[in-house]
Amino acid sequence: MANIYTDNPEIKFHMQHELMKRIVELKERGFEDKDKYDYAPQNFEDAMDNYDRTLDIVGDVTSNVVAPNAEDVDAEGPHCENGRVRYASKTYENLDATIKAGMNGMTMPRRYEGLNLPITVYTAANEIVSAGDAGFENIWSLQDCIETLYEFGSEDQRQRFVPRVCHGETMSMDLTEPDAGSDLQSVMLKATYSEEEGCWLLNGVKRFITNGDSDIHLVLARSEEGTRDGRGLSMFIYDKRQGGVNVRRIENKLGIHGSPTCELVYKNAKAELCGDRKLGLIKYVMALMNGARLGIAAQSVGIEQSAYDEGLAYARDRKQFGKEIINFPAVYDMLATMKAKLDAGRSLLYMTARYVDIYKALEDIARDRKLTPEERQELKKYSRLADAFTPLAKGMNSEFANQNAYDSIQIHGGSGFMLEYKCQQLYRDARITSIYEGTTQLQTVAALRYITNGTYLGIIRDYEALGALPEYEAYMNRIKEMANKLEAATNAVKEQANQEFTDFCSRKLYEITAYTIMSHLILQDTQKAPELFAKSLNVFINHAESEVEKHFNYIRKMTPELLDNYRAE
Repeated sequence: MANIYTDNPEIKFHMQHELMKRIVELKERGFEDKDKYDYAPQNFEDAMDNYDRTLDIVGDVTSNVVAPNAEDVDAEGPHCENGRVRYASKTYENLDATIKAGMNGMTMPRRYEGLNLPITVYTAANEIVSAGDAGFENIWSLQDCIETLYEFGSEDQRQRFVPRVCHGETMSMDLTEPDAGSDLQSVMLKATYSEEEGCWLLNGVKRFITNGDSDIHLVLARSEEGTRDGRGLSMFIYDKRQGGVNVRRIENKLGIHGSPTCELVYKNAKAELCGDRKLGLIKYVMALMNGARLGIAAQSVGIEQSAYDEGLAYARDRKQFGKEIINFPAVYDMLATMKAKLDAGRSLLYMTARYVDIYKALEDIARDRKLTPEERQELKKYSRLADAFTPLAKGMNSEFANQNAYDSIQIHGGSGFMLEYKCQQLYRDARITSIYEGTTQLQTVAALRYITNGTYLGIIRDYEALGALPEYEAYMNRIKEMANKLEAATNAVKEQANQEFTDFCSRKLYEITAYTIMSHLILQDTQKAPELFAKSLNVFINHAESEVEKHFNYIRKMTPELLDNYRAE
């Protein structure tokens, strides 16, 4: 029987990284739950076995329920009926299967009926579900919104809302509006406190809201009258049971058809404040978006895997000129590059997830006791690493998902243009990943300060200091040369002292950075498991070198005076 988890040993490899020891130690807090809950692990080995068994269940449900339903869900899609969303019929089967399998509340503490799993394990589950159907993954993975409510809500709110999500109720984050897409400071949905009702009332319109008819919403709204910037925004919790929000329409989208993207109308919708006033955008949405970006990175890797699988299977089966097309260099070059991008992108994804795990666990501990000086330093270190790696993981994997989906269709040839082949759905589903939760251009903006202040270069030099086994020394030297080009290109841009020029060159610097870091990560992986990664190491280093050289030469020949040639008339 198919199982996406066990069929792809690379995922399990990433669950066994040496940082998992520290993650488990922090997440389980000395295994204090072992005598309180019969499903709590007794020790590190028990925890790791639990993670493995959980992902095996996720792989089984995805492979044998979600994936087989994907074509029907894509064809039917959700419908809007009397101001409510009706999912595609097979989506209800998917939801029922995931709830019965206990695939909800994965990261929440056991005291709220969650599974208390690390974010790294949840990220793997996300990837697996996405490989089955990225549209359904959008609905299922929004349970991650509960992280923000747990982090910033009151204890009363945690007790009322977290168990509901753990039991399978759905969530959404209602941020964007018709006139406020990426520019969330322009949000104008109005929040007014009603003394008579003893609650906040929300009025206005939200647009492009994923799973917009969910059970529990986190809503960004303007609580401070007369303001027009981010300091006037607060975060609210809206419970669908209260009424007051209707779905005006479901967007007719290119892809991810199973996931309803809604326009919502709020009319005196009763809501409650989450956290403190005025921090909705400045603090809470930033935390929410970082979690969402990690989720899209995982979704992207799932699409990368599925696109590679579809291309590989077709190439093995399809014959032209008397032999299988997988034997033609033009085809196996594409497949090898797809696999290399998948392996390198996955390594970046899970390194990011591990960094997030450590700092989030320390933040959670800090709510109950004062951290030691060593723990405070650890928190600072991993928070910074997570903040630096998240835009790389989201931006590069979303681009790789699009590239792999494109190449999968190309391998299929004319058949890939026909709707009966899965690769066309993957192509349509992949396209949104580099747009929502912050476009690749915005990920570049988020990463730019870490490029110009030398943070990434410092991380790269730390990786160099780890050294390499003798048989891999040549690869290390090639990666060092990429790093040298990153340093030279960054200095060349900074010497111009021109912000517009820096912004113009930022995407090139971003990709040089990402390719260099991913090259280090896949080298580290290969030294531990050459049977899994040796081929991808060779292919990816060749690919990365060519990309770095291309961007390096571009920057070397650019000057601020040439920008006029690029401006639209």
